[in-house]
Amino acid sequence: MKIGVVGKGGAGKTTVASLLARTLAERGRRVLAVDTDSNPNLGLSLGLDPAETEAVPVVPRSAVVGPRGDLTVAELMGDYAVATPAGVALMSALRVTEAAAGCTCGGHATVRSLLGQALDSEADDTVIDMEAGIEHLSRSGGTLAHADVLVLVMEPSRKAVITARRTITLAAELGIGAWVGLGNKVDGPDQLDALEELCRQHEVPLDAVVPASGELVAADRLGLLLERTSAPDVWQAVEHLADHLRPEPAPVG
Repeated sequence: MKIGVVGKGGAGKTTVASLLARTLAERGRRVLAVDTDSNPNLGLSLGLDPAETEAVPVVPRSAVVGPRGDLTVAELMGDYAVATPAGVALMSALRVTEAAAGCTCGGHATVRSLLGQALDSEADDTVIDMEAGIEHLSRSGGTLAHADVLVLVMEPSRKAVITARRTITLAAELGIGAWVGLGNKVDGPDQLDALEELCRQHEVPLDAVVPASGELVAADRLGLLLERTSAPDVWQAVEHLADHLRPEPAPVG
């Protein structure tokens, strides 16, 4: 599956993308994570240190559709994918390295073309950590036009839910027919009730909820992987999300 992780700024997309990618990898899936943020940090959430994250090569447009566009997927990943301590391969599609460098349209076009490739030969699941907001869905052709499903990450706020509602509208116009709603950083029953009511008002699904976690915040602040023995309620929620994306076969008998 090609899974786009989307939402407003600060909703926790990168953290969710990393936890989901790790969960799928731990299930024996071959997982490729694609960082499309112009300020890429997904590598940190997958266990790379800052220098290693900075050194992840950016996939150039020419490697997908230009002079080197005849590369096989295996060759493309061999040149541009980096193994991480989380057991997930990582590729970077965008990076802004200088002021006044212009728009990142080329990078978004690269992501769209990359997702249009037959990645199945090298990855069972591709998790795309998108930039904040919905602009990537409004670009010509749509950056995520080839995604199979979107994960709508929402903190418990009206702005986050409205962003999810707008995302659903644009996704449907692009022909993306599947999405799941994920509440994130939900601190207690009152916030959960408020988020559920907002989702009802704006007709946004709420399929799984990741609770607020001091252990997760601390790991993120220090740039460390969240251990499997830490924050069991967080891991349970991510497992539920993964099940919702790809239901487990029903037991025989």
